[in-house]
Amino acid sequence: MSTTTLPVPAGQSTPPASPRRPILPRPRSVVIAVLLLVFGSLLAVAAYVNAGFTPDAIHENGDTNEVPLAIQNGGAIINTTGGQLQSYELPDKTIALTFDDGPDPRWTRRVLEVLRRHQAKATFFVVGTQVVRHPTLTRQIVAGGHEVGLHTFTHPDLATMPGWRRRMEYSQNQMAIANAAGVKSSLLRLPYSSRAVAIDNADWPVVREAGQLGYLVVAVDTDSRDWAKPGVDQIVHNMTPTGDRGAIVLLHDAGGDRAQTVAALDRFIPAMQARGYRFTTVTEGLNLALAKKGVVENPDASERDQRQSESLIWAVRIAEGAIVVLTVLFVVVGLLTLGRTLLLFVLAHRHARRRAADWSWGPPITAPVSVIVPAYNEKEGIASAVSSLATGDYPEIEVIVVDDGSTDATADIVDGLGLPNVRMIRKPNGGKSSALNTGIALARHDLIVMVDADTIFEPDSIRRLVQPMADPAVGAVAGNVRVGNQASLLARFQHIEYVVGFNLDRRFQDVLQCIPTVPGAIGAFRREALLQVGGLSDDTLAEDTDVTMALCRAGWKVVYEEKARARTEAPVTVAQLWKQRYRWSYGIMQAMWKHRRALVERGPSGRYGRRCLPLLAMFGVLLPLLGPVVDVLAVYGLFFLDRVQVIGAWLAMLLAQMITAFVALRLGRESLRPLVVLPLQQFVYRQVMYLVLIQSMLTALTGVRLQWQKLFRTGEAAVSAQPSRERAQA
Repeated sequence: MSTTTLPVPAGQSTPPASPRRPILPRPRSVVIAVLLLVFGSLLAVAAYVNAGFTPDAIHENGDTNEVPLAIQNGGAIINTTGGQLQSYELPDKTIALTFDDGPDPRWTRRVLEVLRRHQAKATFFVVGTQVVRHPTLTRQIVAGGHEVGLHTFTHPDLATMPGWRRRMEYSQNQMAIANAAGVKSSLLRLPYSSRAVAIDNADWPVVREAGQLGYLVVAVDTDSRDWAKPGVDQIVHNMTPTGDRGAIVLLHDAGGDRAQTVAALDRFIPAMQARGYRFTTVTEGLNLALAKKGVVENPDASERDQRQSESLIWAVRIAEGAIVVLTVLFVVVGLLTLGRTLLLFVLAHRHARRRAADWSWGPPITAPVSVIVPAYNEKEGIASAVSSLATGDYPEIEVIVVDDGSTDATADIVDGLGLPNVRMIRKPNGGKSSALNTGIALARHDLIVMVDADTIFEPDSIRRLVQPMADPAVGAVAGNVRVGNQASLLARFQHIEYVVGFNLDRRFQDVLQCIPTVPGAIGAFRREALLQVGGLSDDTLAEDTDVTMALCRAGWKVVYEEKARARTEAPVTVAQLWKQRYRWSYGIMQAMWKHRRALVERGPSGRYGRRCLPLLAMFGVLLPLLGPVVDVLAVYGLFFLDRVQVIGAWLAMLLAQMITAFVALRLGRESLRPLVVLPLQQFVYRQVMYLVLIQSMLTALTGVRLQWQKLFRTGEAAVSAQPSRERAQA
């Protein structure tokens, strides 16, 4: 055991601070919160706008003892304005065709064409959300001499809602009409309503309230029941009034296939015209009944009304646009997930076949190895880590522990081990890359193994790790990292991630010769290769990714040796996990940006860049960044879309992940027990990773240089790894 202390540079009395400044400013968390709030608001508006409604026939009627008989036995036009209790019928041989639930881009146009051909007018009770979606069609209705009335904004059952919500439904419906067609309406048809006789005790207060707000409530005299699609003949029969009586007829121009409605309309109008009937709007028919023009049909909306409607229209359009974008992103996520799954299955399986029992890298490697362990305040696990390295079954191992200005007993613990092949280097704090470069400079051998201070090697790990160096083209080897402390649920989540997300990925990256990272926990390098690229740089927080990309661009081959295993200590708290993954994801983005020129260069650099960077961008950044889309749409869909389809899609995605995890665990010869917690991981762990990546992306976009995040160590990995080391030695 030898110890070397490197001096503090002249004029410097204390270790230099890490150059990674400034610390992430708190306002970035505020930005994330604001973005989530805005996004949540858009989804809320979209949910409100897209709330589905049931067919009109579903509405159930209750008692009617509180409804005046004059209303129940009166006409279909109900007037409760100014405290009145009046109702009106259309004159004989007068029909007002009314269409609910539109406008619809397909069926409303066909209805308008039939009306134009037979020179008939009609009244369209429009739903506000449909008007927002199809404003041009609404203008065409009014321009064609037809009338529009209110059918609320989202088509709810108004009797079940508080007064403020009903008023909002009317005003938003009115604003949508004013914005689209420049007119207003005093006509209102309540959703799920039919004849005046069907008004019950729950509906009557709503009717009276509508009158107090200045609306005439329009019921129906004949109901086509076209929603049931009973056939054209039956629809025509249902529409036809008794004798020569006038009638307000109910039809629908939206909400499903209205082919029967259009066909029945095309037959009904000329048949009734032949009987001497005239077709009017509701307002025109009312004025005929009053024998004067007492009600104005669709008066012009004021400029103020139209201006006020703009904010509503834009809110709805933006919210619906957000849903469209989410849907597109969902498809993108699905395609990326499918592509990644296929790559994993095909290429990882090919990698496993290549590395069968008879696989050989070449003649056994016996050249001496220098193992470099950078350490900063690692007293909890440094003894176990160094002991596992120094006592491996490799012929000649030199372990160099570089204490990077620790303020705890790390260096003293290493000195106290008394291991003859361990060298202790003490230096001022300068960061991990500085500590590694110091170790490289002082290493006696040309084969370099780099190991994190919280990592435990199996006895044969170094031998297996350097064996690929039998190929002179290999400049670096990535080992197989596993989670050593799997006692907690959070650690088991990370174990699944390591097995599936890291090591399975490295299998197909190895086949494609585009490995982006030799992990800091277990990696082997040729000194010649490291010197060629200038050693490790502190340009990024992912020095392992940075140096790997530099080696590949320089023409060195980087391979993966899954049999070289090591156990590392995973963070045991969410806060520690956040720090670690924040640094990783941000550092990888930095490295990708630093090596972006590899996309356009020629030779080895270009070949590597055009393979690695797009795959890393798609599967390492874009796919995780878009991952929340699946969960957001799943939650949204449970409440506002087809619940069965949403649950089915989510379960299909979970099944694909279960199969992927199963394959990864089998290839890695790991226990299948972690599969039990995989579904829970989708509900808890993934969401944390989403937020980490979003925060990293915001940090990268703003150009802030993140500070190194030191993690708290417990030493649990060393304790967990001891039984497996003893079995291997036995």
